[in-house]
Amino acid sequence: MSINASTYQLPQTIPTVSGQKTDYTKVQNEEMGQREFLLLFTTQLQNQNPLDPMENEAFVAQLAQFSQLEATTSMSQQMTELVSALKGERLLSGASLIGKSVAVPSGPAVLKEGGAISGVISVPEGAGGINLSVYNRSGALVKTQEYGRKAPGDVTVSWDGTNMKGERMPVGSYTIVATVNDLNGNVTKVPISTPDVVKSVTYSAEANDLLLETASGGSVYLSQVKQINQ
Repeated sequence: MSINASTYQLPQTIPTVSGQKTDYTKVQNEEMGQREFLLLFTTQLQNQNPLDPMENEAFVAQLAQFSQLEATTSMSQQMTELVSALKGERLLSGASLIGKSVAVPSGPAVLKEGGAISGVISVPEGAGGINLSVYNRSGALVKTQEYGRKAPGDVTVSWDGTNMKGERMPVGSYTIVATVNDLNGNVTKVPISTPDVVKSVTYSAEANDLLLETASGGSVYLSQVKQINQ
């Protein structure tokens, strides 16, 4: 039987590559482990030029480089685990602040029965004098207090809850404004941190810090807290 181009048919059993795709991206992205390195290294030794073999120094150098890389990778993984453990420890320790009073920057000034209001201001360059002004909810001035020269750092100020006549003011919210006269005679308004009760504590991954939510609805990072009271 003669075969020509018109009668010849392709065999049906010839395998094709249809549907057999290789994920080269996955192959390229695979990291070399210890087993792959040793296989590659022994293959290199088997196929080296016998007239120009690898020197001992080069052999030791390659092993040292791989060992150092492997140790660095292991250390990085351990550090990641340590950071995760420390986050849990910080959150657990921060939970002990719930119910305690902390000084919150620009926080509320609430006068309680028979109590006083204290706050903290920062004067990193020192102050020639500090003036404290207390206002009620209507915006009326209740009392002013003056403090003398202060060294650089944090300064604690307080209002005893009385007006200029020494009369006791009713309980409620007040506004306390602090102004600082620097050593050059310039007057600057500075924020005052007043006490507020911690209601909850969460961890902020963005700031890598504990975020304290207070009873007044405000929030402050633990690193910004100037004072913690019972």
